[in-house]
Amino acid sequence: MLERRQTARARVIFHGRIVYHDRLSTIDCVVRNFSDDGVKIEFDNLALLPDEIDLFIAKKNHSFRAKLAWRCVNQAGLTFRPVARTDVIPLDWARRLRCSEQERHKLQLKMAELLSEH
Repeated sequence: MLERRQTARARVIFHGRIVYHDRLSTIDCVVRNFSDDGVKIEFDNLALLPDEIDLFIAKKNHSFRAKLAWRCVNQAGLTFRPVARTDVIPLDWARRLRCSEQERHKLQLKMAELLSEH
């Protein structure tokens, strides 16, 4: 078999979540191989994946924008792609932003409370 990878891959077993259709659809998966350029995933169901997805890997606490490179019955190869300025932000960025906004709101309430005491 011809090896086309540009970077070395590591055999791993990570839990992953495939997110697509504007984050309305998700599929749990197992990440089997991981490299700087992409992953090999396995999943139970035979859902049709779109060409581009977000892949969230909890162990790395990071989501990756990925493109479908190949697919078999319950496996797929994904290549990572950079996030363009016009893209929807990755899922982990959205989660971090929401958390930061909640913290900011709590701090504003605390500051208002402290200022009203004086």
